[in-house]
Amino acid sequence: MNKVIKTANRVLIGTMLLSCPLLASAEQSKEELFNGTFSGSAKIATDSVFRGESTVADGDTAAMSAGFTWTHNNGFYAGVSGATAQYESTPDIRANLSPYIGRFGTFGNSDISYNVVVYHYTYSGSSNSNYTELWLEVAKDFGPVNMKLEVTPTLDDWFGVDGWSGINYAVHPSTTFENGITLSGSVGYQDLTGEGADGWGHWNLGFSKELYGLNVDFRYHDSTMDSSHPVYGDEQGLRIFDSRFVFSVSKSF
Repeated sequence: MNKVIKTANRVLIGTMLLSCPLLASAEQSKEELFNGTFSGSAKIATDSVFRGESTVADGDTAAMSAGFTWTHNNGFYAGVSGATAQYESTPDIRANLSPYIGRFGTFGNSDISYNVVVYHYTYSGSSNSNYTELWLEVAKDFGPVNMKLEVTPTLDDWFGVDGWSGINYAVHPSTTFENGITLSGSVGYQDLTGEGADGWGHWNLGFSKELYGLNVDFRYHDSTMDSSHPVYGDEQGLRIFDSRFVFSVSKSF
């Protein structure tokens, strides 16, 4: 694998970004400041996988993350999230801390919702890997099924690699049954451009349920990654892109 490439720390997105509308509107929030309320989330899992890749060296490090969000009454929000991480190519990194700011709402009187958020990833021990992404999401219910579309471009060089940029395109369907079980998945493509770069497809499917105030999730992850990929096609890269099942428990507060 090209050693200048740093595997993305996706656990914080899986914990925070995909649940931003939940956190931003969490009814549990009680403290109020400047016309806004506070909420948060914590998560532990057997692995951390996002866009097909493990961010904790194939589960060698415990996958834990947490975040804290302040949300204004008009839908603006800001916060910070942190997560464990392990990268074989950069052994000094063991964690990630990322501030973010965004807004969620609906388009006029329609039933189409949106979520826009800017994430800035910072890596202790490797500041040249810091970079920023812009998440653009729209969602709509079609009967019992919610469909969310995502376009996520980088705003600067991907992990600090000169001339590299990425855009993730994905569809996230979900539905909740009468017994409270939610079936959800994701199908996407991580485009990566620049000298020597190439993209890959990724998907996941799983179910979750609220039990005793906790969210329990069991999910399968896979991707199109193979040995022909110019960035992750070696033994180390294929290991972090192996298909896998992940079990996680999270708490929103």
